[in-house]
Amino acid sequence: MARMHTRRRGSSDSDKPAADEPPEWSDVEEDAIEERVVELAEQGHSPSEIGLKLRDEGVQGTPVPNVKLATGKKVTEILEDNDAEPDFPEDLRNLMKRAVRLRDHMDENPGDHQNKRALQNTQSKIRRLVDYYRGDELDEDFTYSYEKAVQLL
Repeated sequence: MARMHTRRRGSSDSDKPAADEPPEWSDVEEDAIEERVVELAEQGHSPSEIGLKLRDEGVQGTPVPNVKLATGKKVTEILEDNDAEPDFPEDLRNLMKRAVRLRDHMDENPGDHQNKRALQNTQSKIRRLVDYYRGDELDEDFTYSYEKAVQLL
């Protein structure tokens, strides 16, 4: 995939190994995994952090290498089923955090032109994502602004 804000080409990613079922050494029940996912979400972890915690810490000491193989559902689907999904999509939230951080940096360092450009690019990505999510996961009248982002985060 090509880069969004430069003229360079993208790099190819490696593929996950093809697997149809979880490994034999990870024999955790689906219900236990779903309970742990909801528990971690209630503690304030994002879906990607939940996946990392399940991979590293596991459920009852047994690691879960792939939630989808073990349960048949993605982490976000499990959260939706249990009404524990986050207010904002994770990618939009991360971009908003970045934009707030860049804006604070720009207030302290007004001559930093590289970060000014990075802020412009990040805000462009946010606007594009807001258009994508508007109506489904965001309100119809939602618009991005720095003040709103600070308030939400």
